[in-house]
Amino acid sequence: MDRLADFVKQRRKEVNLTQEEFADRTGVALTVIRKIEQGKTNLNLEKVNQVLAMFGHELGPISIQESLKNGDS
Repeated sequence: MDRLADFVKQRRKEVNLTQEEFADRTGVALTVIRKIEQGKTNLNLEKVNQVLAMFGHELGPISIQESLKNGDS
């Protein structure tokens, strides 16, 4: 699984919320929560940030050049 999926699932469980309760609290559709936790890659950044905001985090866009410069592939 990927880091985002693991992070969201672990944090959700730490606050003792089901996926349904978490969706209600974040205002994001249950299907989006499931996609994030399953590691789906075709996600809307705005929706991901809505979820991460509950834990005080945010993702931003990363340029391809920056990613290559850092050795990511």
